[in-house]
Amino acid sequence: MERTFAIIKPDAVAAGSAGQILSIIEKQGFRILGMKMLRMRREQAEGFYAVHKARPFFAGLVAFMTEGPVVVLALEREDAILKWREVMGATNPANAAEGTIRRQFATDIERNAVHGSDAPETAAAEIPFFFSTSELL
Repeated sequence: MERTFAIIKPDAVAAGSAGQILSIIEKQGFRILGMKMLRMRREQAEGFYAVHKARPFFAGLVAFMTEGPVVVLALEREDAILKWREVMGATNPANAAEGTIRRQFATDIERNAVHGSDAPETAAAEIPFFFSTSELL
């Protein structure tokens, strides 16, 4: 079993799509180990996305991720990272395959509904950023 981290981003939460996305997650065989709805503080978003600090989109990303509530998730299943990335679809929803979350719920490359860890090392850092060990089932 492998763990991954996911975020249902402010655009999807504001659109009322969180429940549908959670349903897709469960139908795809993921076990939800931890889930919280929260509103990221600016410092939290800057810390979480620190890897992108030098990129031109960083300020916009932080502003977007703090504009409303998000749902953060710790997920588990076999090949969780690869499978979650398949279920999410391409970062740009215009390039995402039919049936993927981003194809169904994202509006553009910046407001793309969900986030997911891209590697085991990333998941190992992202999950404890939002969850203590005692919060995970």
